[in-house]
Amino acid sequence: MNTPKEVLDMAKKAGARMVDIKFVDTFGTWQHFSVPTGELTLETFEDGFGFDGSSIRGWKSIEASDMLALPDPETAFIDPFCAVPTLSLTCTIAETGTKEAYNRDPRGIAQRGEKFLQSTGVADTAVFGPEAEFFIFDNVQYDTKANGSFYSVDSEEAAWNTSRDEMPNLGYKIRHKEGYFPVAPTDTQQDIRTEMCLVMEALGIQVERQHHEVATAGQAEIDFRFNTLVKTADTMMLYKYIVKNVARKHGKTVSFMPKPLYGDNGSGMHTHQSLWKKGKPLFAGNEYAGLSQMALYYIGGILKHAKALCALCNPTTNSYKRLVPGYEAPVNLAYSARNRSAAIRIPTFSESPKAKRIEYRPPDPSANPYLCYTALLMAGLDGVLNKIDPGEPLDKNIYELPPEELRKVPSVPGSLGEALDCLQKDHEFLLKGDVFSKDFLEMWISQKRKEHDALRLRPHPYEFSLYYDC
Repeated sequence: MNTPKEVLDMAKKAGARMVDIKFVDTFGTWQHFSVPTGELTLETFEDGFGFDGSSIRGWKSIEASDMLALPDPETAFIDPFCAVPTLSLTCTIAETGTKEAYNRDPRGIAQRGEKFLQSTGVADTAVFGPEAEFFIFDNVQYDTKANGSFYSVDSEEAAWNTSRDEMPNLGYKIRHKEGYFPVAPTDTQQDIRTEMCLVMEALGIQVERQHHEVATAGQAEIDFRFNTLVKTADTMMLYKYIVKNVARKHGKTVSFMPKPLYGDNGSGMHTHQSLWKKGKPLFAGNEYAGLSQMALYYIGGILKHAKALCALCNPTTNSYKRLVPGYEAPVNLAYSARNRSAAIRIPTFSESPKAKRIEYRPPDPSANPYLCYTALLMAGLDGVLNKIDPGEPLDKNIYELPPEELRKVPSVPGSLGEALDCLQKDHEFLLKGDVFSKDFLEMWISQKRKEHDALRLRPHPYEFSLYYDC
């Protein structure tokens, strides 16, 4: 935990010439601008850096665009990807003059979520541990025009390249759904994943494991240690930054798209959660799977609001190409110990009270982590405060249930449009404590409907295969 003075000392020791000011926009992209190191003083941690917010998606209009970026000293690191020594700082966004937190800043929303949790007296800490999957590709090409569209991704280890002339082609290609997880030479990306891990550790991220994931074409997962809500979201932004830049260094490209390949597994962001108070875990108890009654109520809240949560936790049209039955995607809204076919799983690797948690499996890594984790916290807290019963667990393989039994299990929305309809009807739980605002949610729904319509209005290449000669 750095103080402003320690950050200045860090910059001096590293010989930093520039300071990179980073912040996250509405939809989860890290934005930045840079200033010479001499512009960073003890006072600027209080006063912030002014910038024009009118060009940031979903933010200010041009007549009221002045904003402040307030650096958080705890986020400081020396950027390993800059040629000139550069200090990086992540910021929260505030209004000029009043320095009031900007209600559309995702990091500010997450901070308000933590404060609301503390105000309830239920707990003082929410702990989150995401498992984000991604693809490492060797090449990607795409284009969309009025008279045509296409995309193409490629990977040297993919099943479709068994016949490619590689001079010589040595085989060892990963078949669809068989990437979990053979050793080299089938797995060609051990070293690049390890390098990603080492960069993460050098920047203070505690890595737990790395491995190839189920899909062909370089699907990967790197897990890092859980932390509090805002710090975990900060880490997820840095995680994506490291993964993409290490890949680029090796002439490869990374995508966090939930479903870039047809007929193979997509990428999820299973999110582990628990509540703590005064250093004591609150999810351990004598109820189902060793959970406490509080944990069951928390599950009840998430299941009640799960369809609305999809609009924030699965926020792209591509998200719903992953959320279909048959690909280990958790489309059915139930909870269970061990059972990975349920939307909520209770991990049973350890009996330690500190390890008791729930794992919510629908989210994907296209989500803005600040919004995703805060929305989950607000839904879970609604369950705790209103004692929402989650019903009975479902300790069966949901994908093998007979149709008459499966019909009784609710499921996630089938499209982004449906998810936005659900959020429009069910969002009061997000407004408690002024964590989210109506203004933010109205903007989110409006912007995301434009995305949904943009895809809905375009002919799809596969439609030509189906219908051109009709």
